[in-house]
Amino acid sequence: MAALLVSTTFAAAHPGASVVHDLTHGFLHPFGGLDHVLAMIAVGLLAAQLGGRALWLVPGAFVATMTIAAFVGWAMTPAPRVELGIAASVLMIGAAVALQLGLPVGLASAIAGVFAIFHGVAHGAEVPSTMSGLGYGVGFMAATMVLHAMGIGAGLLTQRLVDPMGGYALRAIGGCIAAIGVMMVITSALI
Repeated sequence: MAALLVSTTFAAAHPGASVVHDLTHGFLHPFGGLDHVLAMIAVGLLAAQLGGRALWLVPGAFVATMTIAAFVGWAMTPAPRVELGIAASVLMIGAAVALQLGLPVGLASAIAGVFAIFHGVAHGAEVPSTMSGLGYGVGFMAATMVLHAMGIGAGLLTQRLVDPMGGYALRAIGGCIAAIGVMMVITSALI
């Protein structure tokens, strides 16, 4: 039912934006940027790597902080280096997975939360003026949770099916994400 609601257009009797349109636009927005997709999947991979309470605390910290930061981005012009912070999130969270740091859950959640600030400010600033911020926000929060769930699922499957001894495959995925993050940081720093 939810997939049908998100995937169809909304026939409104009144002109202008609709709640479903805003929700759909917000949901699709994070999938349009490789930086957002990789960072959010990396958060899920990190949570899977840590296991236990991290499976919900690390992504939960990201989503909660991103939501608060989105209000800041919606209300004001974002800082000029938001994109650099987003690129750094890809690099750093990917590196944390690659290095299998075994971070305490609280520290991993805090790191995810700090990087979520950049993503939230960017998402909030990108709310089109013709849209309801609430519908758009619910959409990008839902997409973020889907991407985190994809990362968690991929991480758990990789650990259990592909590489149950040592986590080398998961670490390699984290390394690839971090390498792309290096390129993103360089590109963002040059802009």
